[in-house]
Amino acid sequence: MPHEAQPQPADELDAEAVRTWSSLALAALGRARDDIDAINVYPVADADTGTNLYLTAESADRALTETFDNAARTGSGTAEVTGATEPTSLSEAVRAWAHGALVGARGNSGTILAQLLRGVADVLGAEPEDRRTGPGGLLAHALTRAAEEAYAAVAHPVEGTMLTVAGAAARAAEAASAAAGTAADVARAAYDGARAALAETPGQLAALGRAGVVDAGGCGIVAVLGALWQALSGQEPAAEPPARGAVTTAPQPADPCEQHEDGPAYEVIYLLEASEPAVAELRAHLDGLGDSLVVVGGDGLWNVHVHVDDPGAAVEAGVVAGRPYRIRITHFGDERRRGRVERAQRAVVAVVPGEGLAGLCAEAGATTVLVRPGEAPATAELLDAVRRAHAREVVLLPGGTELRAAAATAAEQARAEGVRVAVIPTRSAVQGLAALAVHDPDGSFDEDVVAMTAAAGATRYGELAVAERQSFTSAGICQAGDVLGLIDGDVAVIGAGLPETAEAVLDRMLGSGGELVTLVLGPEVPDAVAERLEAYVQSGHLAVDTVTYRGGRYSAPLLIGVE
Repeated sequence: MPHEAQPQPADELDAEAVRTWSSLALAALGRARDDIDAINVYPVADADTGTNLYLTAESADRALTETFDNAARTGSGTAEVTGATEPTSLSEAVRAWAHGALVGARGNSGTILAQLLRGVADVLGAEPEDRRTGPGGLLAHALTRAAEEAYAAVAHPVEGTMLTVAGAAARAAEAASAAAGTAADVARAAYDGARAALAETPGQLAALGRAGVVDAGGCGIVAVLGALWQALSGQEPAAEPPARGAVTTAPQPADPCEQHEDGPAYEVIYLLEASEPAVAELRAHLDGLGDSLVVVGGDGLWNVHVHVDDPGAAVEAGVVAGRPYRIRITHFGDERRRGRVERAQRAVVAVVPGEGLAGLCAEAGATTVLVRPGEAPATAELLDAVRRAHAREVVLLPGGTELRAAAATAAEQARAEGVRVAVIPTRSAVQGLAALAVHDPDGSFDEDVVAMTAAAGATRYGELAVAERQSFTSAGICQAGDVLGLIDGDVAVIGAGLPETAEAVLDRMLGSGGELVTLVLGPEVPDAVAERLEAYVQSGHLAVDTVTYRGGRYSAPLLIGVE
């Protein structure tokens, strides 16, 4: 069960206070989510700042709740015999909270929020001898560290943003601490300082001033700090974070495209396991590829966020630095370039097994979920992708039979949020490509879904894989190292080499006809194999066209589609 916040007037900074803070912050961001989305004009007017902050806080709160639940299951709240710190200690609580935000950070604003929570955890999670004396001083120090680390994480900090609001809150907290204020006093000072700084943001950032709004991310910071004060004082903030009402100047037409009219078209986010020196090189490389670069984290785990025109290059840079995963590539689309912040009418969400395929689908306008071999996205990840699409109508392409249940659940939850969702039961990435090829965002939803479903259903799919061990298959017994040719999910051919096995698979698939063959090559398959297979198809089927794509990292050795 989710934790029900019960603010208690106490000058205590313990694990329960952090739990209450998290719960109240999540609730506050939930209430403010739509309003914050509506005023999101910087750095990109894509109407998702409130959503990104909420989802990041939700991930953080989930991790914190799991820490408490795990402690409860052990019976006493103490760790098992491992010498570990008590799970419900302040240190464990804030570190779990920050880690949850890091792994679940969404967008530019959510990534910065994750680093702010990490800064808080770095101070509140320190050993007692490393802490300042008194809860008020400790909290002020934590908020100061949070602001410092957030500024350091952003490649090119801009004033008039949530960074400005966090910095002002920290300075106000330090002043209250110097006056011997309690933790609740410090929290109230930080909240008031943040609200005052937020009201000034339209005068600091031209895009905000013209739109007549305050900074959307700054609104989120005010909500989080209001929750902190409520958790420590038991008093509810007098009002929600100000949005349009905080601006005294007459609103002017927004022009969020001024800085980004010719800017990057894609948002790329991924988690990265890498060393600090490697991440330093990654920052420099990504800074030359795009903008809105934010890299947060530490201790070997990082969350990377950047806006680029070449998403493949951004991901490849992560591969050079370490091990990227949970890769999300989102296409901003023409809506952003027109400065529209309302939802698009229709979008497609595609689950794909390869970075190259993710880029290909993103270029076609789809929001993608990248999966690695042996892994499958959970319902929450699919639901997040539907939300990231920011559309009233969404077509979901799960890309595998094993994902149908998760896709159906995600669709049901999205429908409860007012989004019309249709799940097309694609069983392979090549069926998803076929569906995307006939997608008509301007036609009726029902007709579009029917056409995409028909295209996917008319596409037979094949896959080549390498057997890891001896086993019995529908085509006989295979040995480790054998090349397996699968057709529509069943092993149909067992061969010694990839080209020969692929030719045998193509023979069987084209035996019942076809007009187009799609080949998706894995990262280690040379171009010569594609050339050989294209020639093979041409020699036996003159009327059949062939198209070839690179699947990229994580894709199967070879995917085949026949339409």
